[in-house]
Amino acid sequence: MSKIKIIPLGGVREEGKNIYVVEINNSIFVLDCGLVYPEDELLGIDAVIPDFSYLEENADRIVGIFLTHGHADAMGALPYLLGTIDAPVFGTELTIELASISAKAQGLEDRLENFFKIDDDTEIEFDDATISFFRTTHTIPDSVGIVVSTEDGSIVYTGDFKFDASASPLYKTTFGRLTDIGESGVLALLSDSAEAESAVENVSDRVVAEDITETFRNAEGRVIVASIGSNIARIQQVLDAAYQSKRTIFMPGSNMYEIVDVAIKLDKIEIPSVKVFGQISDLDKTPDNKVVILETGGTGEPIKTLQLMAQDRHPEVNIKEGDLVYLATTPSITMETVLAKTQDMIYRAGASVKAVTDNFKTSGHGGPNDLKMMINYMNPQYLVPINGEFRMLSAHAKLANQLGIDDNRIFIPALGDVIEFSKGKASMTGQVPAGNVLVDGIGVGDIGNVVLRDRRILSEDGIFVVVATISRRLKRILVGPQITSRGFVYMKTSTDLIEACSDMTLDVLEEHIVREDFDWSELKGDLRERLGKFLFKETKRRPVILPIIMEASNYQPQNDKE
Repeated sequence: MSKIKIIPLGGVREEGKNIYVVEINNSIFVLDCGLVYPEDELLGIDAVIPDFSYLEENADRIVGIFLTHGHADAMGALPYLLGTIDAPVFGTELTIELASISAKAQGLEDRLENFFKIDDDTEIEFDDATISFFRTTHTIPDSVGIVVSTEDGSIVYTGDFKFDASASPLYKTTFGRLTDIGESGVLALLSDSAEAESAVENVSDRVVAEDITETFRNAEGRVIVASIGSNIARIQQVLDAAYQSKRTIFMPGSNMYEIVDVAIKLDKIEIPSVKVFGQISDLDKTPDNKVVILETGGTGEPIKTLQLMAQDRHPEVNIKEGDLVYLATTPSITMETVLAKTQDMIYRAGASVKAVTDNFKTSGHGGPNDLKMMINYMNPQYLVPINGEFRMLSAHAKLANQLGIDDNRIFIPALGDVIEFSKGKASMTGQVPAGNVLVDGIGVGDIGNVVLRDRRILSEDGIFVVVATISRRLKRILVGPQITSRGFVYMKTSTDLIEACSDMTLDVLEEHIVREDFDWSELKGDLRERLGKFLFKETKRRPVILPIIMEASNYQPQNDKE
């Protein structure tokens, strides 16, 4: 019997940031290495990645990192992990190409020799397990699930998936392979839960494609399509619809969104005709009813571009009366407010709006029926719902109950929980370090709650800066205090408030400057406290107070010179 552990370092009780550790005896297999983009309250943060402490401490036991697909929630944190450990990376052609680009961007070119391409027929044998793969349907081609086969049964990780019998060959699930995996014996199923609580099932991509084509044919003017670039399946549908409706696609900007560009180069996007694309310089020469303007980008970028277009601020394309703006992907919850404002701008510009979600439920993640179908295919001894907030994981568990899987065979772990299998029985046996690491520019993990709090205050209540120059030797205030404010009060109309703060600052400086036990931190702390209380009393706001007190150590009064 093998000693088996499953440890989620991300992806449970949260959406995205998928990374799951499977330990077989002394070998560690890392399944995915994703990140998540921050919510609004994480001001100025570029990304949130997993805490890699456990992997760094056990780097010598890692036999490989195995990626399911090329989205950020599955592979976005890989460069940060490879910055501290060296391990082979396995993924399909498109996934490895995108991972290589990310690694190069972080200066990790030397790690690329350890990147290996696989397909759904690949089997990789290690001392303690065999790794194999199966094709899945998602919004990006070359998506796979992962099977870790042991002498005690298989651990199956679905990755992001849905079932769609009408999917094109690049996206088609290998259903026969699922049957074979289930019949071979599945110890534990780690299954996508992102749409577990959905009350409406996804329509097939074929239905969505037909709707897009019909929309293009019926539109009397230009069609402006906004789509997240990572949804390659939707980009393909837009290209096909433009070709079938005899419209030319124009793409603003000098460069296509990188993931789309890579997919085209690898033939993961099928170009129906070279004539389907036009030069942006020819846009005004093309009849409106023959135009599709395609705007792609990362999360939120297409919406922000639409705002520029609606306000006549885009350098190449602006929305005009008679245009139809087609929102081709489902917005995230955090973008819904921004999207509502954007739609208002579009209508003000004289255009109309249609969204793919107006008539359909469409997602890259399987709904309840798909999740139950996966359970039936796998027939696992244990289920571990993953990739979802707690309510989603719980909804997935209830679906499993309907199929006869008791609660004692379902685990809903927290980050870092260790699920251990001994003699075919599973139990929670402890925890390892796990959590969020914040990335801000080139800084990784050096942004804490205090910094976030200050950024939040700055965004809401502004900053109040007090500048003065003193001489401790002469026990005098030489310059100032000078006060300035940004985002707090308008200086020209708040002269009484500013004068009162200036007087208070003088009092504090004079109190401290004569002390024999003068202390810089006490001086600045006293200024923050007194000014903070006064400003809150007067304005009911709490700006960040920044005292900048300098010392002129070489200052000589005029009458002291010889």
